[in-house]
Amino acid sequence: MTGSAEIICVGTELLLGDILNSNAQYLAQQLALLGITHHYQTVVGDNPLRLARAIAIACERSRLIIFTGGLGPTPDDLTTATIADFFGVPLVENAAVLADITAKLAQRNRALGTSDRKQALLPQGAEVLANPQGTAPGILWQPRPGLHLMTFPGVPRELYPMWQTTAIPYLKHQGWSNSIIHSRTLKFWGTSESGLATKVEQWLKLENPTVAPYASDGAVKLRISAQADSLEAAQQLIEPVAIELKAIGGIDCFGEDEDTLGDAVGRLLLQHKATLAVAESCTGGGLGAMITAVPGSSAYFMGGIISYDNGIKERLLGVSADTLAQQGAVSAAVAKQMAAGVCTQLGTDWGLSITGIAGPGGGSPEKPVGLVYIGIAHGSETRHMECRFGRQKDRDWIRLMSRNTALDILRRALLDNT
Repeated sequence: MTGSAEIICVGTELLLGDILNSNAQYLAQQLALLGITHHYQTVVGDNPLRLARAIAIACERSRLIIFTGGLGPTPDDLTTATIADFFGVPLVENAAVLADITAKLAQRNRALGTSDRKQALLPQGAEVLANPQGTAPGILWQPRPGLHLMTFPGVPRELYPMWQTTAIPYLKHQGWSNSIIHSRTLKFWGTSESGLATKVEQWLKLENPTVAPYASDGAVKLRISAQADSLEAAQQLIEPVAIELKAIGGIDCFGEDEDTLGDAVGRLLLQHKATLAVAESCTGGGLGAMITAVPGSSAYFMGGIISYDNGIKERLLGVSADTLAQQGAVSAAVAKQMAAGVCTQLGTDWGLSITGIAGPGGGSPEKPVGLVYIGIAHGSETRHMECRFGRQKDRDWIRLMSRNTALDILRRALLDNT
């Protein structure tokens, strides 16, 4: 089957930003796994005229159109009716769908209402795309030769099983999936997107697999994508390229795909049979949360102390009152004392600390918003790093960068200690 796919997501709440459009991301990933070319995504509100225009445009440029949203019982659920009207066919009540809706409502101690019955109205000639989780079915339909339509509810927990159990077999049967596109993502910290792109410039010219750099939440990523007849064949195309790119990235490469810096640190701590404790000020427990998000982290993470108040820094971490008075809580000396103190208090091999000014207030010309000190302790040795994350002056960004940078500093220290 030739031609490309297009995704149309229906819902005013998507346009307003009230909910994240995770369905488009999921479907895009699924189409890639099937090797189906996908060039366009459209978001349109609950308006039949605008939806009809979106359908008309999609029909001009795509051969497979996938809709999400607008299949429910409320007046603003207009997707099915708009599709039928666009192609000039009547809506017909499907007896099997009506019986399924009735049974599901009965399980919830609800009687079938007029609005519920609306969900059983499908375009004449369309096949039912069964919904095992909810009451709104989708459709599989070829309203014109060579044009395929599929509709899904907007609720992800309903869409996902419908896609897996019905849509994938249908698309394969129709000849859409003759190859697959598989991707592998390498993750880097401590380098810029432009800097890494310069290092791997020759690899960005490959055609299969392709290599593309992008940045996200402070990390830099290289996505390697290959198209082949099977997953195994795609992986074989990707593997030698991944090996070369990891070598070029060196110590900056901390993982792949779903790996986090917490995962990378956890693997190294297990390898060293070492333990860790953290002391946090401006990140308020976020560093510990990133570490414990890794399953099995109890094998190496002993705990943490959130020392927002200077008195807590003194009493629980042993930070010197004189140091606090003379250099301030946001200082290299305090960061090192916090790291050493949490090691002593919790009896761990490594201590990691963060103290800084996350903003939006509290900064000064000498110590601006975004100034962060990270301390690390191991045995009798303590050291620190001064960071300045205040260019954007965004509190969440500063805290995110502080947590990830602290983990990266520990990762590099553990690698040096190998």
